[in-house]
Amino acid sequence: MRDLLPPEVAVAVAGPTDWTGELLSTEAACLGGRVVETRRRDFTAGRVCARRAMAALGLPPLPVTSSPDRSPAWPAGVVGTITHTRGYCAAAAARAVEVRSVGIDAERHKQLDPAVRRMICSSDEEEHCARLPAGVSWPVVLFSAKETVYKVWHPVVGSWLDFHDAVVELDPSSGTFVARISPAKVAAAPVADPPTVITGRFAIEPELVRTAAVLRHR
Repeated sequence: MRDLLPPEVAVAVAGPTDWTGELLSTEAACLGGRVVETRRRDFTAGRVCARRAMAALGLPPLPVTSSPDRSPAWPAGVVGTITHTRGYCAAAAARAVEVRSVGIDAERHKQLDPAVRRMICSSDEEEHCARLPAGVSWPVVLFSAKETVYKVWHPVVGSWLDFHDAVVELDPSSGTFVARISPAKVAAAPVADPPTVITGRFAIEPELVRTAAVLRHR
């Protein structure tokens, strides 16, 4: 993720031992009693990476707990984001005075079946993906970009975004994307200055797709 984000955003990617690392007591409490092992490993790696990213900013290793909707609850003065998929986990953090919001996402690079594509993509986005260079599962890239856009939007606005609430255009030549939020969603936002356009970057590897975006203060 380091290659997709600006210098003021600190990034930590999970190493082999982070999946079974140590949680702070308030973090462990967020897991509750009985939890499947994959959930425990993902949660643990995410929190270990989150605290390492904050340490890179010169901040103490404060806990990153969970909000009622299970999204990460970052300490005051910090904005951040966590992603995990099979075999990969990363976290990014920044000081809130420097960055308004940040989002990252990672997905396995694979083909999606038509039903899943229809759930994620509008007909225009499907046509856009079909026009892009062959050899890449572009719907997965678009899906990852929309996940990143949601992670940028939600901490700022506090409302959900459905897949069709953001229209994403991918630019393979620059490795960038532009997401335009539905005017109706913007108009209904319960904050004075919701983002209308979110721009980000993507990277495509044989097994992994990564996306990231930063929302700056105006």
